[in-house]
Order: sequence, then C-alpha cells, then structure tokens
Amino acid sequence: MTIERVLSTYLFVNKKLTAALVGEAARAGVSAIELFCSRGHFDYRSAEDAHELASWLAGNNLTLHSIHSPTTRDFHLTRESGAPLSISDPERLRRQEAVDEIKRALDLVEHIPFRYCIQHVARQRDVPDERKWDAAFSSLEHLSLFARQRGVTLAIENTPGEMATPVNLKNFLEQTRLTSVKICFDAGHAHLEGGASEALEIVRDFVATTHMHDNRGERDDHLLPYEGTIDWSATLSALPPETPIVLELKEPPAAAGSVEVQAFAETLRGIRGVYEKFEEERART
Repeated sequence: MTIERVLSTYLFVNKKLTAALVGEAARAGVSAIELFCSRGHFDYRSAEDAHELASWLAGNNLTLHSIHSPTTRDFHLTRESGAPLSISDPERLRRQEAVDEIKRALDLVEHIPFRYCIQHVARQRDVPDERKWDAAFSSLEHLSLFARQRGVTLAIENTPGEMATPVNLKNFLEQTRLTSVKICFDAGHAHLEGGASEALEIVRDFVATTHMHDNRGERDDHLLPYEGTIDWSATLSALPPETPIVLELKEPPAAAGSVEVQAFAETLRGIRGVYEKFEEERART
C-alpha cells in the first residue's frame, strides 16, 4: 500500500534551511515536507524566502504538506530567544502574542499552499487547569477560523506532559465542538505516556495527520522508527487508512555543529527504508 511520505524539517532545525537540504530530503524518497517554523531555520515572515522555498520545492518535485507553528518567540534570526509562545497562557497579552505569531506563519500559505498547521496546546510542564483550557479554546476558535479562510486545517498535537495527552485532546474537542480542528497524532509522545497504538485507538476518529518517530520509553529522542521500542505493526494497524505519515526526527549527534549535508546521509538513507517497511506493514493490514 502506497503511503503519503512526508519529512519534517525539524531534522535540520538547527541549520538554516537551504536548497541543498531540500534536495537531500527529496533524495530520501519523500513527496512532501513539513516546515518547522523557527525563524533561525526559515524566516516564514519573509516573502522573498517563501518564494525561494517554493522554487526549491518545485525543483525537487516536492510539495509543502504542513507547517509546524512557532513554539518560541525568535527575536534574532540566528537563535531562538527561549521565550515560549503558548496559546493556553491565561495572561491575555502573552496569549495574544502567540496567536499573532502563529497567524504570521499561517500567512505563508499566500506564497506556498499547504494543508495543515500543527499546533501545540500546552508546554511540557503545564498541568490541566480550567483557565488554560479556556485560554486554549479562545485561541483555537480564532486561529481555526483564520486558518480555514486560507484553506488550512489546524491540527493540535499530543505532547509530553499532563495536559496535552491524547485523551485530554479528544475530550477537549468533543466538549468545545471545534469541529474544524483535528489532531496530529504523535506516536513518540504517546509512547512516552503509555503506548502509541493504545492512544491512537482513542483518538483515531480525530486524526488528520501524524508525527512518527521512535524512543525507548524514557526520553523524547525522535529516533527513526524501529530504532526504539514502539510496536510499529500495532500502531500502523490502528492508523486510519490514507493518513499521511510525517517523520519528525532529531538531528543525528554526529551532525551537531556541522554544516555538511553529508552528516545526515545515514539518517536520510534510513528514511527511505522506514517508509518501505511501513508500506509492507500497511499492505498486511
């Protein structure tokens, strides 16, 4: 069974996105990318940079599947400030700052079409709190309309911590009736919270897209699938048919501090192999 192969540029997030890196992604056998919106990685506010990216994608026969909305406020293009952006911040001014920055990222669709915007609801240390959920609802109600008017679907991601668990996200969407908001199912994060396939069974009716990566149940390692302890056969069996498979991998340790594309060669070769295994698994279901 052929699956939609997508690679997140999170793999290259510590580097400026270049034509060479986009070319390497294409040679890994994917048909689309997910753009991680960090301005040190790619300046999504720049129309000139957007046109350049559109050219790189077209030249490699790739499309833009999705963007991952910014998670921190970048005051400088060469580094992240470390100041988090949170749509569930009870403080209205800080929450509005996050919403405004996400809207700037969504405006990228005016230059390059994409289908989904992946959105974090909470930070790792956040605990379930009615004020935070109310703040998240207010933000998502506004952002989902803004996205929908541009032909984009907002997909909230299950993340490590007590708040944005698959169960909590499902309950939130059911209670708020935000029918235009979907879920980006993150297998690695679900594995840390007790099991990927089990969590997927709970939220499968809300899933529009995915983040697939592996770990050993202890840290959010973002490994290639089959390098950790996730049961990929069970996870893929639970995944709704035709769901895009987005690999969200971390930069390999050997590449840290390197500007050489070759440092990623082993990971990029592994990506093609993973998708081949995934297609074999899906064919058996």
